[in-house]
Amino acid sequence: MTTEPTAPARREHALLDRAGPEPDPEPVGEVNADGDGPFFLICDHAGNAVPKALGDLGLPQEERDRHIGIDIGALGVALGLAERLGAPLVYQRYSRLVIDCNRRPEATSCMGEIADGTRVPGNAGLDERARRARVAEIMEPYHARITARLDARAAAGRPTILVAVHSFTPRLRAAPADRPWIVGLCWFHADRFSRHLLAALAEQDPTLRLGENEPYTVDMVNDYSIPVHGEGRGLPYAEIEVRQDRIATPADEAAWADRLAQALRRAAVTFEAETGRET
Repeated sequence: MTTEPTAPARREHALLDRAGPEPDPEPVGEVNADGDGPFFLICDHAGNAVPKALGDLGLPQEERDRHIGIDIGALGVALGLAERLGAPLVYQRYSRLVIDCNRRPEATSCMGEIADGTRVPGNAGLDERARRARVAEIMEPYHARITARLDARAAAGRPTILVAVHSFTPRLRAAPADRPWIVGLCWFHADRFSRHLLAALAEQDPTLRLGENEPYTVDMVNDYSIPVHGEGRGLPYAEIEVRQDRIATPADEAAWADRLAQALRRAAVTFEAETGRET
Protein backbone atom coordinates (compact mmCIF):
# COMPACT_ATOMS: atom_id res chain seq x y z
CA MET A 1 0.00 0.00 0.00
CA THR A 2 1.17 3.54 -0.65
CA THR A 3 2.16 5.62 2.31
CA GLU A 4 0.48 8.81 1.10
CA PRO A 5 -1.76 9.57 -1.91
CA THR A 6 -0.22 11.87 -4.51
CA ALA A 7 -1.62 15.38 -4.88
CA PRO A 8 -3.58 14.53 -8.07
CA ALA A 9 -5.11 11.46 -6.40
CA ARG A 10 -6.17 13.54 -3.40
CA ARG A 11 -7.91 16.07 -5.66
CA GLU A 12 -9.56 13.29 -7.65
CA HIS A 13 -10.95 11.45 -4.65
CA ALA A 14 -11.76 14.39 -2.35
CA LEU A 15 -13.84 12.29 0.02
CA LEU A 16 -12.81 14.01 3.24
CA ASP A 17 -13.49 17.71 3.69
CA ARG A 18 -10.37 19.14 5.32
CA ALA A 19 -11.00 22.83 4.66
CA GLY A 20 -14.60 23.55 5.66
CA PRO A 21 -15.73 25.26 8.86
CA GLU A 22 -16.46 21.82 10.34
CA PRO A 23 -13.86 19.59 8.65
CA ASP A 24 -14.06 15.83 8.68
CA PRO A 25 -11.81 14.32 11.35
CA GLU A 26 -8.37 13.05 10.47
CA PRO A 27 -8.55 9.30 9.95
CA VAL A 28 -5.62 8.46 12.24
CA GLY A 29 -5.42 9.01 15.97
CA GLU A 30 -2.25 8.45 17.95
CA VAL A 31 -1.02 8.65 21.54
CA ASN A 32 2.37 7.96 23.12
CA ALA A 33 4.13 7.96 19.75
CA ASP A 34 7.51 7.85 21.51
CA GLY A 35 6.59 5.14 23.99
CA ASP A 36 9.62 2.89 24.34
CA GLY A 37 8.18 -0.21 26.02
CA PRO A 38 7.80 -3.52 24.18
CA PHE A 39 4.11 -3.17 23.34
CA PHE A 40 2.72 -1.43 20.26
CA LEU A 41 -1.07 -1.03 20.25
CA ILE A 42 -3.50 -0.66 17.35
CA CYS A 43 -7.28 -0.25 17.31
CA ASP A 44 -8.81 -0.77 13.87
CA HIS A 45 -12.45 -0.05 14.76
CA ALA A 46 -12.05 2.69 17.36
CA GLY A 47 -14.44 5.28 15.92
CA ASN A 48 -17.70 5.60 14.05
CA ALA A 49 -17.25 8.87 12.15
CA VAL A 50 -18.77 9.13 8.67
CA PRO A 51 -17.46 11.60 6.07
CA LYS A 52 -19.92 14.43 5.48
CA ALA A 53 -19.94 13.58 1.79
CA LEU A 54 -21.52 10.20 2.63
CA GLY A 55 -24.28 11.62 4.83
CA ASP A 56 -25.57 8.96 7.22
CA LEU A 57 -24.98 6.03 4.83
CA GLY A 58 -28.76 5.69 4.77
CA LEU A 59 -28.81 4.38 8.35
CA PRO A 60 -30.26 5.78 11.58
CA GLN A 61 -27.84 6.70 14.34
CA GLU A 62 -28.78 3.70 16.46
CA GLU A 63 -27.58 1.38 13.71
CA ARG A 64 -24.32 3.27 13.26
CA ASP A 65 -23.75 3.15 17.03
CA ARG A 66 -24.04 -0.62 17.37
CA HIS A 67 -21.30 -3.17 16.79
CA ILE A 68 -21.61 -3.07 13.00
CA GLY A 69 -20.31 0.51 13.08
CA ILE A 70 -17.75 0.50 15.89
CA ASP A 71 -15.99 -1.83 18.33
CA ILE A 72 -17.84 -0.59 21.39
CA GLY A 73 -15.50 0.07 24.31
CA ALA A 74 -12.35 -0.89 22.41
CA LEU A 75 -10.86 2.60 22.20
CA GLY A 76 -11.37 3.20 25.91
CA VAL A 77 -9.57 -0.04 26.72
CA ALA A 78 -6.80 0.72 24.20
CA LEU A 79 -6.25 4.21 25.62
CA GLY A 80 -6.14 2.75 29.12
CA LEU A 81 -3.56 0.19 28.03
CA ALA A 82 -1.46 2.86 26.33
CA GLU A 83 -1.41 4.83 29.58
CA ARG A 84 -0.67 1.87 31.84
CA LEU A 85 1.97 0.31 29.60
CA GLY A 86 3.53 3.53 28.30
CA ALA A 87 2.85 2.06 24.88
CA PRO A 88 2.28 3.75 21.52
CA LEU A 89 -1.28 3.47 20.21
CA VAL A 90 -2.44 4.10 16.64
CA TYR A 91 -6.20 4.04 16.08
CA GLN A 92 -8.71 4.65 13.31
CA ARG A 93 -11.54 7.19 13.66
CA TYR A 94 -13.96 6.22 10.87
CA SER A 95 -16.78 3.73 11.07
CA ARG A 96 -16.14 0.22 9.86
CA LEU A 97 -19.35 0.73 7.84
CA VAL A 98 -17.49 3.32 5.73
CA ILE A 99 -14.46 1.05 5.35
CA ASP A 100 -13.30 -1.79 7.55
CA CYS A 101 -9.60 -1.11 8.02
CA ASN A 102 -9.04 -4.68 9.17
CA ARG A 103 -10.13 -6.06 5.80
CA ARG A 104 -8.26 -6.14 2.54
CA PRO A 105 -9.77 -3.64 0.08
CA GLU A 106 -10.86 -6.40 -2.28
CA ALA A 107 -12.74 -8.29 0.47
CA THR A 108 -16.52 -8.13 0.21
CA SER A 109 -16.79 -7.17 3.88
CA CYS A 110 -14.42 -4.18 3.52
CA MET A 111 -17.34 -1.98 2.38
CA GLY A 112 -20.16 -4.43 2.86
CA GLU A 113 -23.68 -3.85 1.59
CA ILE A 114 -25.08 -5.92 4.49
CA ALA A 115 -23.76 -5.90 8.06
CA ASP A 116 -25.21 -8.41 10.55
CA GLY A 117 -28.55 -8.39 8.75
CA THR A 118 -28.67 -4.61 8.25
CA ARG A 119 -28.61 -3.28 4.69
CA VAL A 120 -26.22 -0.36 4.26
CA PRO A 121 -27.68 1.82 1.46
CA GLY A 122 -24.57 4.02 1.33
CA ASN A 123 -22.50 1.00 0.33
CA ALA A 124 -24.81 -0.32 -2.39
CA GLY A 125 -23.34 -0.50 -5.87
CA LEU A 126 -20.11 1.40 -5.15
CA ASP A 127 -18.06 1.98 -8.27
CA GLU A 128 -14.28 1.65 -8.34
CA ARG A 129 -13.70 5.39 -7.94
CA ALA A 130 -15.87 5.54 -4.78
CA ARG A 131 -14.16 2.49 -3.31
CA ARG A 132 -10.72 3.84 -4.12
CA ALA A 133 -11.52 7.14 -2.40
CA ARG A 134 -12.28 5.36 0.87
CA VAL A 135 -9.13 3.25 0.62
CA ALA A 136 -6.86 6.18 -0.29
CA GLU A 137 -8.14 8.71 2.25
CA ILE A 138 -9.02 6.53 5.26
CA MET A 139 -7.43 3.10 5.13
CA GLU A 140 -4.04 3.89 3.60
CA PRO A 141 -3.12 6.72 5.99
CA TYR A 142 -3.98 4.50 8.96
CA HIS A 143 -1.85 1.57 7.88
CA ALA A 144 0.90 3.86 6.61
CA ARG A 145 1.20 5.33 10.13
CA ILE A 146 1.42 1.86 11.66
CA THR A 147 4.01 0.84 9.07
CA ALA A 148 6.11 3.93 9.66
CA ARG A 149 6.09 3.49 13.45
CA LEU A 150 6.97 -0.21 13.23
CA ASP A 151 9.70 0.50 10.69
CA ALA A 152 11.21 3.07 13.05
CA ARG A 153 11.14 0.63 15.96
CA ALA A 154 12.81 -2.04 13.84
CA ALA A 155 15.49 0.40 12.66
CA ALA A 156 16.20 1.32 16.27
CA GLY A 157 16.48 -2.34 17.24
CA ARG A 158 13.54 -2.01 19.62
CA PRO A 159 11.75 -5.31 20.42
CA THR A 160 8.04 -5.11 19.66
CA ILE A 161 4.94 -7.08 20.62
CA LEU A 162 1.96 -6.01 18.50
CA VAL A 163 -1.37 -5.84 20.35
CA ALA A 164 -4.60 -5.30 18.40
CA VAL A 165 -7.55 -4.29 20.59
CA HIS A 166 -11.08 -5.22 19.49
CA SER A 167 -14.44 -5.95 21.03
CA PHE A 168 -17.28 -8.26 20.02
CA THR A 169 -21.03 -8.29 20.45
CA PRO A 170 -22.47 -10.86 22.88
CA ARG A 171 -25.04 -11.83 20.25
CA LEU A 172 -25.35 -11.44 16.49
CA ARG A 173 -28.76 -10.71 14.97
CA ALA A 174 -27.93 -13.11 12.16
CA ALA A 175 -26.99 -15.87 14.66
CA PRO A 176 -28.77 -15.11 17.94
CA ALA A 177 -27.13 -17.76 20.12
CA ASP A 178 -25.23 -16.22 23.03
CA ARG A 179 -21.46 -16.01 22.63
CA PRO A 180 -20.21 -17.11 26.05
CA TRP A 181 -16.56 -16.01 25.93
CA ILE A 182 -15.57 -12.96 27.94
CA VAL A 183 -12.23 -12.49 26.20
CA GLY A 184 -11.00 -14.14 23.03
CA LEU A 185 -7.51 -14.20 21.52
CA CYS A 186 -7.09 -14.73 17.78
CA TRP A 187 -4.07 -15.87 15.80
CA PHE A 188 -2.95 -17.67 12.66
CA HIS A 189 0.45 -19.41 12.81
CA ALA A 190 2.23 -17.24 15.39
CA ASP A 191 0.36 -18.25 18.53
CA ARG A 192 3.22 -18.36 21.06
CA PHE A 193 2.72 -14.97 22.68
CA SER A 194 -1.06 -15.41 22.66
CA ARG A 195 -0.64 -18.71 24.53
CA HIS A 196 1.34 -16.92 27.23
CA LEU A 197 -1.33 -14.22 27.43
CA LEU A 198 -4.07 -16.84 27.76
CA ALA A 199 -2.13 -18.43 30.62
CA ALA A 200 -1.69 -15.06 32.34
CA LEU A 201 -5.41 -14.29 32.08
CA ALA A 202 -6.32 -17.74 33.40
CA GLU A 203 -3.91 -17.27 36.30
CA GLN A 204 -5.66 -14.02 37.18
CA ASP A 205 -9.10 -15.64 37.17
CA PRO A 206 -9.44 -19.41 36.59
CA THR A 207 -13.22 -18.99 36.10
CA LEU A 208 -12.83 -16.54 33.21
CA ARG A 209 -14.34 -17.93 30.00
CA LEU A 210 -11.53 -17.54 27.46
CA GLY A 211 -11.82 -18.03 23.72
CA GLU A 212 -8.98 -19.57 21.75
CA ASN A 213 -9.57 -18.30 18.22
CA GLU A 214 -13.11 -17.48 19.39
CA PRO A 215 -15.34 -15.75 18.46
CA TYR A 216 -13.12 -15.09 15.42
CA THR A 217 -9.93 -16.38 13.87
CA VAL A 218 -7.30 -14.48 11.89
CA ASP A 219 -8.26 -14.79 8.22
CA MET A 220 -5.07 -14.47 6.19
CA VAL A 221 -7.02 -13.99 2.93
CA ASN A 222 -9.44 -11.26 4.00
CA ASP A 223 -8.04 -9.69 7.20
CA TYR A 224 -5.38 -6.99 7.05
CA SER A 225 -3.81 -5.82 10.30
CA ILE A 226 -2.45 -9.00 11.86
CA PRO A 227 -1.61 -10.71 8.54
CA VAL A 228 0.40 -7.67 7.36
CA HIS A 229 1.80 -6.06 10.52
CA GLY A 230 2.06 -9.17 12.70
CA GLU A 231 2.48 -12.37 10.69
CA GLY A 232 4.04 -10.49 7.78
CA ARG A 233 6.76 -8.97 9.96
CA GLY A 234 7.32 -12.02 12.10
CA LEU A 235 6.34 -10.09 15.23
CA PRO A 236 4.90 -11.71 18.33
CA TYR A 237 1.35 -10.44 18.65
CA ALA A 238 -2.00 -10.72 20.37
CA GLU A 239 -5.35 -9.87 18.83
CA ILE A 240 -7.60 -9.29 21.83
CA GLU A 241 -11.40 -9.43 21.64
CA VAL A 242 -13.33 -8.30 24.73
CA ARG A 243 -17.07 -8.86 24.97
CA GLN A 244 -18.80 -5.51 24.67
CA ASP A 245 -21.15 -5.88 27.61
CA ARG A 246 -18.08 -6.13 29.86
CA ILE A 247 -16.67 -2.77 28.69
CA ALA A 248 -19.89 -0.78 28.38
CA THR A 249 -18.90 2.11 30.70
CA PRO A 250 -15.73 4.13 31.31
CA ALA A 251 -15.31 2.36 34.65
CA ASP A 252 -15.55 -1.02 32.94
CA GLU A 253 -13.02 0.06 30.30
CA ALA A 254 -10.59 1.14 33.02
CA ALA A 255 -11.02 -2.10 34.95
CA TRP A 256 -10.30 -4.18 31.85
CA ALA A 257 -7.33 -2.00 30.94
CA ASP A 258 -5.94 -2.76 34.41
CA ARG A 259 -6.55 -6.47 34.01
CA LEU A 260 -5.14 -6.70 30.48
CA ALA A 261 -2.10 -4.56 31.29
CA GLN A 262 -1.20 -6.87 34.16
CA ALA A 263 -1.67 -9.95 31.97
CA LEU A 264 0.33 -8.51 29.09
CA ARG A 265 3.25 -7.68 31.37
CA ARG A 266 3.18 -11.19 32.83
CA ALA A 267 2.95 -12.77 29.36
CA ALA A 268 5.94 -10.73 28.15
CA VAL A 269 8.04 -12.10 31.01
CA THR A 270 7.08 -15.75 30.47
CA PHE A 271 7.34 -15.42 26.67
CA GLU A 272 10.89 -14.07 26.98
CA ALA A 273 11.81 -16.83 29.42
CA GLU A 274 10.56 -19.51 27.03
CA THR A 275 11.87 -18.12 23.75
CA GLY A 276 14.89 -16.09 24.78
CA ARG A 277 13.42 -13.29 22.69
CA GLU A 278 14.05 -9.95 24.37
CA THR A 279 10.97 -7.91 25.14
